Amino acid sequence: MASYSLKFKKSVAKDLRNISNKDVKRILSCLESSRENPRADGCIKLSGQERYRIRKGVYQIAYEIEYSKLIILVVKVDHRSIVYNNSQQLR
Repeated sequence: MASYSLKFKKSVAKDLRNISNKDVKRILSCLESSRENPRADGCIKLSGQERYRIRKGVYQIAYEIEYSKLIILVVKVDHRSIVYNNSQQLR
């Protein structure tokens, strides 16, 4: 299976600034491992959208998969309590 490349929306950099370095390393490690299989165990499709999410600790990582270009586009990283309290966060 081909390896996907990772791309990030500009707003994700702002999301990651508010997270501790230790947790950022965990999140990036999780994303790196998803390059081989972006729909691995633990990946959940978001209803009504063409996006997926992975939970890493207390953080949610929302991303889109561009199958034709082999790209994973990370669109949002945030604490799960914030994501669930504001349904607009993942849109």
